[in-house]
Amino acid sequence: MTPRTAERIAGIEIPDSALAREAAELVRDTAGDLLYHHSRRVHLFGALRGHRRGLDFDPELLYVAALFHDLGLTQKYAASEQRFEIDGADAARDFLLRHGLAPERARIAWTAIALHTTPEIPYHMEPEVALVTAGVEVDVLGLGFDEVTREQRDAVVAAHPRPDFKRRILAAFTEGIAHRPGTAFGNVKADVLARFSPGFVRTDFVNVIENSEWSE
Repeated sequence: MTPRTAERIAGIEIPDSALAREAAELVRDTAGDLLYHHSRRVHLFGALRGHRRGLDFDPELLYVAALFHDLGLTQKYAASEQRFEIDGADAARDFLLRHGLAPERARIAWTAIALHTTPEIPYHMEPEVALVTAGVEVDVLGLGFDEVTREQRDAVVAAHPRPDFKRRILAAFTEGIAHRPGTAFGNVKADVLARFSPGFVRTDFVNVIENSEWSE
């Protein structure tokens, strides 16, 4: 039997274990092309930034966490009332535990996904947690853009194109959380709903404090 040749994109070897292949298939079937290609780019950009910074990370764990990070935006979770980040984090943890990973590794993946919309904090945690956020920041916000060379960016986008990505990802964010607007409190996604969800009213932190049951 001819051995499988590892897929490499921009110099990054794509994990090819049975677990990694099953995770990719599950996410592609559940999330569709937009979020699948975005998630693969998140993995690649996160790995590239990790290598640039000299971080020692588990490639398979980073890959699975990146794949699952936006799963909570999909139709499967249309009835969920918790934060979409938690939906994806729970799904990844359950997937990893079913496949026999140690609870501590599953916890790291859960944390990476749960915190990927929370600025700065992930960078003070495990490398896999930091690098999911690092990948998201490049692909969605353009932060850390110059930490990835033009040749690397071109290779990633050639493998995982991003046609009309800005508009389409904002639409996916809106569709995934508009039915649970309270979960945007204290979160960057409040900006998305303020722009694209008619009637959305931000929860005001100061008002919450001033109108609490405490007399003073």
